[in-house]
Amino acid sequence: MHRRLDWDHEGRDWPNRDASRFVSAGGLRWHVQQLGQGPVLVLVHGTGAATHSWRTLAPLLAQDFQVVAADLPGHGFTQTPGDGGLSLPGMATSLAALLDTLGVTPDLVLGHSAGAAVLVRLCLDQRIAPDALISLNGALLPLRGLAGQWFAPAARFFATHPLASRYFAWRARAPGAVKRLVASTGSRLDAQGMEFYRRLVINPGHVAAAIGMMANWDLQPLARDLPRLATPLVMLVAEGDSTVSPAEARRVRTLLPTVEVQSIPRLGHLAHEEAPQTVASLIRSIAQHYRK
Repeated sequence: MHRRLDWDHEGRDWPNRDASRFVSAGGLRWHVQQLGQGPVLVLVHGTGAATHSWRTLAPLLAQDFQVVAADLPGHGFTQTPGDGGLSLPGMATSLAALLDTLGVTPDLVLGHSAGAAVLVRLCLDQRIAPDALISLNGALLPLRGLAGQWFAPAARFFATHPLASRYFAWRARAPGAVKRLVASTGSRLDAQGMEFYRRLVINPGHVAAAIGMMANWDLQPLARDLPRLATPLVMLVAEGDSTVSPAEARRVRTLLPTVEVQSIPRLGHLAHEEAPQTVASLIRSIAQHYRK
């Protein structure tokens, strides 16, 4: 077993710590944050991230919403699930159990990167019925070309070798490693943002969960089912995203012509961390438009 992040050590100054609590749901112990009052807005981060990703955006949104955010299974301070728990269906089932336990009914949902796929799956399976689903640089379709052919097999290879996550966590301690990792997304973060990612990527337990999620991720069924998505889907696409190409939104539109696409100039994959005020304004506008 890999050492997990410790709330009293790595979480000592975690963003929005006063809004944090630990909840047992679906056989897991979750780290959850709840801020504000009003319509319920659920935030779901992407692979390898945690609730720190919403550190500035969540308080801004809490002025208008009851914001609910959690570390996904195996990520951050949430317990790692058993077999199948890091797959897309597994993640969706676990998150549904958490929302049921919390007793919240989402009015609006926002998913970043792979988090958007989790929310699409929940809507397709009728586990939630929000007014709208916002995808922020969402990774909703299988990778194409050589990347699609080697990505999952490589992740599965590393996931089956216990020392792989320790090696990657050790490599992340090298000077400039985290800075280069963040830069590869097309985003620029301040020192605080870099520090929280550093804490995550030098922890073998967190890294193992991220690798396990990538190894178990299969978006083919989601692509097959996407045309029957009834929930209004709004895709916020950062033009400088070098992790999920902005062109992917066009692929989604061929499957789901009703999708609304809004471009965000200049920003990268972590747009919500780079310019939280900009993203918050977009979310408020979407909420007003789709509110039932």
